[in-house]
Parts: sequence; structure tokens; C-alpha cells
Amino acid sequence: MNQHEKLTEAEIINRILKGERPLYEIIVRRFNPYLYKIGRSYNYNHEDTQDLMQDTFIDAFKNLAQFEQRANFKTWMIRIMLNNCYRKKEKSSFKNEHAADTMNENARPMYAHSNNDVLKTIQTQELGRIIEKSLSQLPEDYRLVFSLREINGLNIAETAEVLAISEANVKVRLTRAKSMLRNEIEKSYSADELFEFNLIYCNAMVENVMKTINTL
Repeated sequence: MNQHEKLTEAEIINRILKGERPLYEIIVRRFNPYLYKIGRSYNYNHEDTQDLMQDTFIDAFKNLAQFEQRANFKTWMIRIMLNNCYRKKEKSSFKNEHAADTMNENARPMYAHSNNDVLKTIQTQELGRIIEKSLSQLPEDYRLVFSLREINGLNIAETAEVLAISEANVKVRLTRAKSMLRNEIEKSYSADELFEFNLIYCNAMVENVMKTINTL
């Protein structure tokens, strides 16, 4: 797969649709960290998040032909994951959390992002637990906006598109989320250290997804 890692998503999709199914492994490996962070930010545990990720990758594969390549593939994938998270929550009768605020927001993200670092190991397990616990206590509306903007690196327009809210609402919710978290964690972590999907789990996810799509 190494010779294919620099392919764009559009190139990969076109080749998959022409019959090169094994290339879907690149998609799975590339988006594992994003989807994992979404599931954990939705307050699902590790096991449930893995199940949701697998469902999302299978759903995306089944609908690759319907993907409109003028859209952003990352936001398309994240939207599928969010829909699956929401359906699971509704099915399980989880409590909805709603909140509103009127604060203003500077659009500049609080943390720098590097796609090359998304698989970086959490420096300490204790730090990871502190951050996860802190984020899990935020109302869902704020937690998801924070995850998409600050952990997954989406811009304001992409976040608004994925969550089907206005850009103004993204700014408002992000401001409130930052004010909740800033004092406790800003000095202690980088965004890429949150909810890392360890390589051992990544490999298992790839194996399970590829095994499933080969039966379709």
C-alpha cells in the first residue's frame, strides 16, 4: 500500500469504483483517527466507537458511487459517522443535551494541526484520561463542535456543514466549549493527543472492514 499512500481521495475512489477494492484500505487507515475521535466525543466507549466506525466505513463503501466529488470527502465521512452515532443514541434512548449561548468567537483554532501526527501516541495515559473526562462533561452540542474544530481540524464552514448549523452557531458553541475547558487543559495537551486510535486497533479495523466489503 505504501506506493498508494499519496493518492488523493478522489483518485482512490475512482480506482475503487473501477474495481480496485483493496485500495479502500487506504481510506480506512486515513480516516480511522478522525472517526474514532468523533465517536469518543459523542461519549461512546472504545468498543462502541469501534462498532460505529466499522459501520461507517461499510456505509461509505456502499455509497461511494453516490459521493459527489465536488464535496469534501472528509466532511462526507464524518457526516456518516455522526449520523450513525445519532441513530445509536436514539435507539438506546440516550438523553439529548441542548445548550445555547451568545458569545463571539475568533475563527482561529486554539491548536495547530498536522495530518502527519494524527496517529501519534498519547504521551501519558493519565493525561489522556483527564482530557477525555473533561470533554465528556461538556454538553453534547459544545463537545461535538470542539471535537470537529479543535481535534479533527475542520474549519468553521466544514463544521457548520457537518452539523447542519450556521457558522455563527459554530462560533458561539466553540467559544463556550473553550471557556469550559481552557483553564483546566489548555496548558497540558495538544489536540492530536486526544482519543488516539492506536495502531493495533487501526490494523484490526482495516482487517474487519476489508473482510466485510469483500463479501459485498
